[in-house]
Amino acid sequence: MKTKTDYSKKVFPIIIFVLGLVLMLAQWITGVNITMVVCLLYCCFVSLFIALGVIFKKKLYMYMVGGYVASFFGMVTYLIHKGADAGFGAFSSGLAGFKSADHPWLTGSGTVFTRILGNFLLALPIITALVLLVVFTIKITKKSTLQRVLTSITSVVLILTTIFFVLTTNLRTEPKTTRLWEGQDEYLKNMDKNATSQHKPNVLFILMDDLGYGDVSANGAIFDTPNIDSIAENGVNFDNFYSSYSVCSPARFAALTGRYPFRGYADNVMYPTIATMSPFAQTRIFNSIEMGNNCDGMLGDEITMAEAFQSAGYKTGAFGKWHLGDYGEYLPTNQGFDYFYGSHHVNDMVPFYHSVEENGEYEIVKGTDQLKDQKDATKWIHEEITNWITDVATSEDGAPFFAYYATPWPHAPVFVGDEFKGETGMGTYADCVTEFDFYLGELFNKMEDLGILDDTIIVFTSDNGPALEGSTGEMRGGKYLAYDGGQKVPFFIRWDNSNGLVPAGEKRSQAATLVDLFPTLAELCNFTGYNGEKENYMPFDREMDGTSMMPIISDDTAIHKKENPILHMKREKIKAVQYAIPTEEILANEQYKDYDYPILTENDYVTFKYFRNMQNDNPAFFDKTRKNWLHILSDDRGENYNRTKVFPTVAEEMNDEITNITNKFKENRRGANKEYYNK
Repeated sequence: MKTKTDYSKKVFPIIIFVLGLVLMLAQWITGVNITMVVCLLYCCFVSLFIALGVIFKKKLYMYMVGGYVASFFGMVTYLIHKGADAGFGAFSSGLAGFKSADHPWLTGSGTVFTRILGNFLLALPIITALVLLVVFTIKITKKSTLQRVLTSITSVVLILTTIFFVLTTNLRTEPKTTRLWEGQDEYLKNMDKNATSQHKPNVLFILMDDLGYGDVSANGAIFDTPNIDSIAENGVNFDNFYSSYSVCSPARFAALTGRYPFRGYADNVMYPTIATMSPFAQTRIFNSIEMGNNCDGMLGDEITMAEAFQSAGYKTGAFGKWHLGDYGEYLPTNQGFDYFYGSHHVNDMVPFYHSVEENGEYEIVKGTDQLKDQKDATKWIHEEITNWITDVATSEDGAPFFAYYATPWPHAPVFVGDEFKGETGMGTYADCVTEFDFYLGELFNKMEDLGILDDTIIVFTSDNGPALEGSTGEMRGGKYLAYDGGQKVPFFIRWDNSNGLVPAGEKRSQAATLVDLFPTLAELCNFTGYNGEKENYMPFDREMDGTSMMPIISDDTAIHKKENPILHMKREKIKAVQYAIPTEEILANEQYKDYDYPILTENDYVTFKYFRNMQNDNPAFFDKTRKNWLHILSDDRGENYNRTKVFPTVAEEMNDEITNITNKFKENRRGANKEYYNK
């Protein structure tokens, strides 16, 4: 007769077994990487329990083995079915000479057969350890000492092979979200490709990395940036321009798509997906958790500016920092660029390298070993973009170009070339910006020699405000925060031969943001579709959050009013909403009709910014939050005073607007046009 104790000894192994089955089913049902991460952790712990049972209890608990096998089987079959590449990990040390075309098992897109083979090879050490463990337990019954030794060794091997699998398994899987391929295809197919037979301007889009509003002398920097300033001096300087996000990857998403990054699961910094065998590497797991739904970068069905320019007959090139994905659909040359030179990742991540990329295949030409000291990065990128522009400008087909110049500077860790060290007397940060400014001047000189400078629209801005160093221009906060210091950045636009469309040497006060850049360039370059019948041709199958800045450029007319607010977001939440309200509308309110404040009587518009709930930027009061705070940015650049009690109905209206927009996002995150996709 079995006692209660006998049954209790089986309860824990049975629970482990049932949990393994549950995780297997959960992996198949959910189809997301976060479930796989749980399965990986489960297998690690169960392999430990199996070893403890073998070593100390001298018994192999088959229920635990069954649970391990179930969870492991769920993971492997999931990777075979939903894998996004060939299936055998994603190894790359970042060494010079790595060519993705020569390593299809590591970086290439595969079939179900390659994924079966690749994942089987990756799982083979675990399969071998499990089989041997069971065989030793069943077959070696008469030699108990030998059995204990072999099973003990094999159980430890199971732990080690499980850890190896965790460090090397491929978490590159298909995104689990609404896809917008159909609308993308139709939009690009119907772009008027003959438009460039008429004269079209070139476009040079310069994007700095972590450069503050006050880090250029045109905005008051205490060191000189004459070549950057020349863009403002010969064009329009926006005094109130926002980056659309306060960290790198989301801001770049916004700039290239004209949409807020929430729509593309791009709400935070994107990490490398490459397996480096380091348990502390920033790889693979982070994007799945931070972005969700298996997204590893800017989704391939987003319509980028580069794709629009490419379809309109432009040559397209990207240079410098990408930071929107490192494989498959996320690569820059799968997102509308003909050519890419630079880094897929940010310069403080592992691995970090410079690669040349065409047609979705890349070759590492300056590897991690060469970029431990990044002092020559500015020169290398400058040489590449200069050579590319020269080749395009002197080619026989005469096609215009769209060049995306995304320098990695002055993002930390900051480096500067030897000949520029000590240039400013203000340290490496200012020296680095000065070096970039010098090479930008060299590029402008080359373009002038080629006779194309006057026919090029030049845009200069930054992806967000400064982090460890740099000037916000006395605005509150910095990088990572939704205060203006983290998102208000320099923005200059120049086009010498615009016939007055872009005036020279003027300043504008109305607010705009990075999502507005795509529609602005579409209007300036006169994108047309459907055989020229539709001007200012923009995507129609999805919500476009940006709007053309031409009313601001022309006569400083506000474009971001209540119906089209600027959103300040962080980690999928709207932290603040901002828009301009006509002063006559404010004074028409019975509550405010007798207000004679100068901010109301001396302006046509007043720009309000409302925080529902925002962390304090003062570390001495880190436990405090700002709730229900209303700022008037028109007279309070530092967001120093809460005006909620002065304008309570405005605060209430803006709070309601956050709720309304949040609900719309939840209902249709990707912003798909339901009429289009339900036709």
